[in-house]
Amino acid sequence: MEKAIGSKINLDNLNSDISFAYFDAICDLIGTQEVQKLKECSQHMSTSRFQHSLNVSYYSFLIARKLRLDAYSAARAGLLHDLYYYDWKTDEDRPMEGNHAKIHPIIALENAKQITPINSTMNDAILHHMWPLKTSRPKTNIGWLIQGVDKYCATIEFISQCL
Repeated sequence: MEKAIGSKINLDNLNSDISFAYFDAICDLIGTQEVQKLKECSQHMSTSRFQHSLNVSYYSFLIARKLRLDAYSAARAGLLHDLYYYDWKTDEDRPMEGNHAKIHPIIALENAKQITPINSTMNDAILHHMWPLKTSRPKTNIGWLIQGVDKYCATIEFISQCL
């Protein structure tokens, strides 16, 4: 596994309580072919979609845990929120017509349902993570958390490459 950008914690060190708890939440997903394929997809500049999803997942997990929210669903929804494979910067290979900000959460949710059961919290978080761009607002606290952390992570991914 990789390290979240900006984190001091090595996620491979399962002797750490945080790493162990996080890995326990996502261990059945992280090694799947579908999630690993995200390493081949560009997300923000040279950040892969896998790295971005790991960042969102890990930071959402930490915040949810700190706030005593559903950290398990936060970690899983964060990892799966961008589970699509087309190049979002072009119109090539999109499986459906429409604005990327509107369609990719729908595609990601359908792809996520193919590899794991999705509870209502995860469903809301994945489907509404692009709010306020082209989607309705989240209905759950984890949905609100994921959409905010997604934007935070996109920002640190850009900044870390510009420094």
